[in-house]
Amino acid sequence: MKRIKNIFTSIALSGLLVLGACTDLEETVYSGLTDETIDVTDPEIVGYMMGEAYAHFRFLYWGWNGYFDVMEECSDTYMTPKRIGHGWGDLYINMHKHSWNANQGHLYGLWNEAYIGIGYANKALDVLPETGSDQAGMRFLRALNYTILLDAFRNVPLETTQELEPGYLPQQASAQTIFDFCETELQAIKEDLGTEKIHGYPNRYAASMALAKLYLNYNTYFGTSDNTYYSKAVAEIDEVMEGGYSLAPNYTDNFKADISTSPEVIFAIPLDSKNAAHNYLVNKCLVGAGAAAYGYSGSPWNGSCAVPQFIESYQDGDNRLADTWTGGVQRAATKDAAGNYIPQSGDPIAFDRDDWVGDGILNYSLAVHSIDNPGAYFQEGYRYVKSEIVPEDKGTYGNDVAYFRLADAMFIKAECLLRLGQDEQTAADLISEVRARSFETANAAVRTVADLKGASVYDYGHREFTGEGVNNWDGEISTVEGGSDIELGGLLDDLAWEFVGEHHRRQDLIRFKLTDGRNVFNGKSWFCKDATTETHWDYFPIPQHALDANISLVQNEGYTTAN
Repeated sequence: MKRIKNIFTSIALSGLLVLGACTDLEETVYSGLTDETIDVTDPEIVGYMMGEAYAHFRFLYWGWNGYFDVMEECSDTYMTPKRIGHGWGDLYINMHKHSWNANQGHLYGLWNEAYIGIGYANKALDVLPETGSDQAGMRFLRALNYTILLDAFRNVPLETTQELEPGYLPQQASAQTIFDFCETELQAIKEDLGTEKIHGYPNRYAASMALAKLYLNYNTYFGTSDNTYYSKAVAEIDEVMEGGYSLAPNYTDNFKADISTSPEVIFAIPLDSKNAAHNYLVNKCLVGAGAAAYGYSGSPWNGSCAVPQFIESYQDGDNRLADTWTGGVQRAATKDAAGNYIPQSGDPIAFDRDDWVGDGILNYSLAVHSIDNPGAYFQEGYRYVKSEIVPEDKGTYGNDVAYFRLADAMFIKAECLLRLGQDEQTAADLISEVRARSFETANAAVRTVADLKGASVYDYGHREFTGEGVNNWDGEISTVEGGSDIELGGLLDDLAWEFVGEHHRRQDLIRFKLTDGRNVFNGKSWFCKDATTETHWDYFPIPQHALDANISLVQNEGYTTAN
């Protein structure tokens, strides 16, 4: 199998037309690199273009306000509040409250990076042979970008070549057209992708995972209740489960800086702290002084934290709570005899800003005042640490992303079986098997069919305190909604505990329904986000910059031009 020269390569082929940029095709060329001066059929240049397609998928995921934020900031697990006297809030408040518009910063990067990646894939496919692993890999990556665009925006331009006439404007395609294209492409390339497991490259099982996700969410995208697609998803997952993958012994094995040896990972986005640095969570989440708890030498910015109601939902004995979040007193890392850092093993870290306990040490509180009124104080909120924090100067910047993993496949099958009313005990067994590694006893890990089909334990409802002062909890705004009216509420809980921070939660909340017909995403309140009967929040508006650049695009229903 021919390999891309360097999957981390990110060169600028400035003359290549990339979709989604602008409609003014008159350009000022600042170098000699144009289609006329580059031999785009040269294998080395084709390799660079393929490398760019992979690189821009990494940018899509971990660029600033990237896909991680798009899928998590609007959910019931994770948020970035205004930090009183410090900053943050801003566009993250709109994400939390579901009040975004076409100028939301998160949408700009998602749209641009997806179409830049598609453009490079198309440019490579225009000159690659029609069969083989290279063309299959580019078609996979192009289809994966389109599955993200479908999920986020529904009706988007569908482009499959860069051989375009001057003045060409991409035309909007229907969501059904995008879905059909992704399905056809992913089915068509399975054989050429093969079954070999190479870190960072797709194989047929990665294609099956992408298909299963499409099928799982079909009814969400089109407002239907067609069980056929759940059966199709199960068929794809059965292929994956015959592919030789196994659950990693430890939950955290999937979130190390290097996950290339995890037997669970089906498709990964490789990062490297020198050649492909992204994943800024270490800085976005921790208080500056909190870096010392992990031997990290950087200066974190104190931004994001957990939604308190989500932390309270974890079951007793679930080790995923401590594997994912840090709360309470923070202790400095120490070194063992071999010089390895041991996180949270030393003395409490001195810190006196917004010292809610009065002990002069860093102590993350579970409680948070509000998203913006007045906001959150310095030490408020548990912090996300699921992605391994590498000591000294690396932090999380070089951490790989487990985009698809076996646990996800097992959950998809379980959910589809429950929705189909078939083999429900098999569904419960699959969830219990995933949970087993995170509980001390086998009995504690077991989930029954009744558990999964029963109520959510999440204490839904508005929770906000408007009193100013770190120990002033006056001005409570609270509603009581609970989770008893969520269909398959127990399964929704398990999805959150297993996959929080893995580009899952927005999609899951939209897919799960209440007994009144609304989905959880719209129909439930949490923290400072309120329930609504509006449904256009299920998808995002076409970004204003894309509308301005292309007069053929039409804004999505429920949204107007940016306000």
